[in-house]
Amino acid sequence: MAIDKVVSASITDSSVTSAKVASGVLQPNFRNIVINGDMQIAQRSTSASSITSTGYHTIDRWNWQADFGTVTLSQDTDVPTGQGFAKSFKADVTTAGTVSSSGTVILRQKVEGQNLQYLKKGTSSAESTTLSFWIKSTKTGTYICELYDADNTRQISQSYTVSSSNTWEKKELTFAGDTSGAFGNDNANSLQIHWYLSAGSDYTSGTLNTSWAASTNANRAVGQVDAQDNTSNNIYLTGVQFETGTAASDFEFLPVDVNLQRCQRYCHIVGYSPDGNNFSREANVGMYYTATGFYANIFFQTPMRSAPSASVQGGSDAGRVFSNGSSLTSAAVGLDGASASNMSFAVSTSNATQGNAGTFNWNGAGHYCICDAEL
Repeated sequence: MAIDKVVSASITDSSVTSAKVASGVLQPNFRNIVINGDMQIAQRSTSASSITSTGYHTIDRWNWQADFGTVTLSQDTDVPTGQGFAKSFKADVTTAGTVSSSGTVILRQKVEGQNLQYLKKGTSSAESTTLSFWIKSTKTGTYICELYDADNTRQISQSYTVSSSNTWEKKELTFAGDTSGAFGNDNANSLQIHWYLSAGSDYTSGTLNTSWAASTNANRAVGQVDAQDNTSNNIYLTGVQFETGTAASDFEFLPVDVNLQRCQRYCHIVGYSPDGNNFSREANVGMYYTATGFYANIFFQTPMRSAPSASVQGGSDAGRVFSNGSSLTSAAVGLDGASASNMSFAVSTSNATQGNAGTFNWNGAGHYCICDAEL
């Protein structure tokens, strides 16, 4: 039986239905602008208590911005039933705070401008976008999500309602395209997606700005409940997807290795991970430039967004140098220099021989370096 070649093919207009678009049948891969929206990757820690300040504390790519109150942040296994999710972000209020007029508590993700060019922001062809997510909170009422353009100080907000306490609910919010103010085509912070949890009167005293405009604080979070006012309050979030179009498609699940690589662009653990797993503890070759100073070069498994800062964990015995048949316990490990692709460690040891080659190894669980290139 002869088999004819298919030399061309096309999809007819009648085959492109709204149901297929919404379901993701006709959606490209990596349509989700948010990284780690299923909360699967938590390189730094799966739990952090007594959090009172802004920072990346637990789940990768998710930044906690807080002006008051104390929380425990964690990666949790409480997820919406039957949706395919295994992990969620949890914020549990452990000390209630009183919001000042200028205070806010926000969960946010920041996005590089070069990942946003296809939104065509700042042109007449600017794309609408849809943000979808699952949320569970003990505090019912009105909440605010905001898109904040850090390049041009512009923003747009949408409200949604948590209707039932302690119940998973899916939310979908569509934002119009912005014909003013293009995102920079670079690796800097261009867009911030904000989930307000509390906001003072400086952010709630105006009229909610549901169209793109120059940022005016009074119009950014009007109607937001105070989800930080009681120690019985907690909030869970998972299944976050931000994509072009006016309808939400099914969540785009990525293989865990791909998800990890995307997160490692911003945070890379060198050595043992905080939970004791082996991320990157292979021996690193170097040499003694002085009798007590050993230098080793480490190449990142994934190129980072920019040259990272480094925070070594493990104290005076973080690593060990092997040289000329001897094992020398390091006194300190510090960053000597870094680029987006590699970094050099300076290791202080007991007396050795200048010019000798050797290898540096991490000393085991609890000994590692957090390389940070976050936005």
